[in-house]
Amino acid sequence: MAELSGEIQEPFDLIRLSLAERVTVKLRGDRQLSGVLHAYDGHMNLIMSDVEETIMIVDPVQDGAKPSIRVAKRHMEMLYVRGDGVILVSPPQRD
Repeated sequence: MAELSGEIQEPFDLIRLSLAERVTVKLRGDRQLSGVLHAYDGHMNLIMSDVEETIMIVDPVQDGAKPSIRVAKRHMEMLYVRGDGVILVSPPQRD
């Protein structure tokens, strides 16, 4: 990562360096995406392919009971992500 720090001057530089690589995107509503980033814009709208979406579902609780959490997953070939739902974009691990 040391050699990349000289190329990163602003936050969107990190996104630019992640084009055509697998990234993780956290969204509002307890959703997470993992896929290949193809394009982005200043609003954080994203175009991704080979996407796996993970949704955390919290079931309603009865009095004093522990909430149960279920995980649902689905796969999509291509996906447009509207930027106002994006919380974070995690670039791939670099060695």
